[in-house]
Amino acid sequence: MAKKVIILGAGGRDFHNFNTVFRDDDAYEVLAFTAAQIPGIEDRRYPPELAGRLYPEGIPIVPESDLESLILEKGVDEAVFSYSDVRYAHVMSMAAKVNGWGVDFKLLGTTKTSVVSSKPVISITAIRTGCGKSQTTRRVSEILKAMGKRTVAIRHPMPYGDLRKQGVQRFETVADLDRHECTIEEREEYEPHIISGNIVYAGVDYEQILREAEKEADVVLWDGGNNDASFYKADLSITIVDPHRPGHELAYYPSEINFRNADVIVINKIVTACPDNIKIVRKNIARHNPKAIVVDAASPVTIDDPDAVRGRRALVIEDGPTLTHGEMKFGAGVVAAERCGVGSLVDPRPFLVGELQDTFRTYPEIGTVLPAMGYGEQQIRDLEATVRAADCDVVVIATPIDLGKLIKVDKPSVRVSYSLFEIGSPNLTEVLNRFFEARS
Repeated sequence: MAKKVIILGAGGRDFHNFNTVFRDDDAYEVLAFTAAQIPGIEDRRYPPELAGRLYPEGIPIVPESDLESLILEKGVDEAVFSYSDVRYAHVMSMAAKVNGWGVDFKLLGTTKTSVVSSKPVISITAIRTGCGKSQTTRRVSEILKAMGKRTVAIRHPMPYGDLRKQGVQRFETVADLDRHECTIEEREEYEPHIISGNIVYAGVDYEQILREAEKEADVVLWDGGNNDASFYKADLSITIVDPHRPGHELAYYPSEINFRNADVIVINKIVTACPDNIKIVRKNIARHNPKAIVVDAASPVTIDDPDAVRGRRALVIEDGPTLTHGEMKFGAGVVAAERCGVGSLVDPRPFLVGELQDTFRTYPEIGTVLPAMGYGEQQIRDLEATVRAADCDVVVIATPIDLGKLIKVDKPSVRVSYSLFEIGSPNLTEVLNRFFEARS
């Protein structure tokens, strides 16, 4: 009899694990996906168009809170953990629950789940959400273009809409973002690539995505998300670490996989991090991955109108996932505002509307900043209403996109921008030159 399986996920790695390991194997029967981390992605179905011949009715996606009842009612044999950016304590707590209900708990390795490309693959991953993966990917793309190589970036999945339409998505222009009805979270990752002249692929079926990308790329860039491991077998693996969160490279799943497997480790945010924290990260690299090339880097921030912030009461809007499951209390917006001599940071809590109230209840440790939550239309409207209600002099927008194009900001506003800047040698240009020289 087929083993009965439930895949624990968050609308990304779970689908990839299913596609690469379970989809066409009649030794398994996948009963359901569970959904966590991302609001509003449960109560859908993984469609039969993507699920394959063994699942003519598709596969239900249910809240993770339903896991116990599913296991006890359906005679489940295995629960496969398939999401990322979580503490080891969380992983093992899930394992204890599942084992306590009499079911095997499984973590899939990289061999079975890493798709092999016909083109060189450079993966850019991280040890936490908000380390600077995408800006590093754009920097690598810039260097490769200067070398005369065509690059395509494949972004970690964010399929929060109609899965039938999201099997393979290609983004070359800003109009493509509208055509695919992208959320704020998707736009934050895709639009900076597009503005930089990069083609981006994303979606659900990452083997098919890769085959399409290979048609127009000399080099494939894996732009990882949510500190997940690469979906592709990498020829060169670059991992970003964050000295604002020292030790997280050894305390989160699958951070340590990325950390130990890296050929190159980029220590980002060096200029703003505490020197003692940088020493901790360097010590961990020397102990756990001494063969890695270490690149020092910063993410210098600029603000388009410093005078508008100086001495004012500012509401700072930061990247949502960095503040929520990324557990950062501040981001580039706070750094920029404080450098400009901001009068005070306005706490958004008294002005929260709708689903943003739920966000702060779920993540009470968020600092005096407003996360740009935009996983769906309602969250976008609630974000707009919260900004409108806030008692502030100026809004500091530190999201990777121009948020003012998606919501109406009825107060004076400024934008914060940032990009990767390497410090000294070795740098990424040297690393990439050596990589291609070794392949020639």
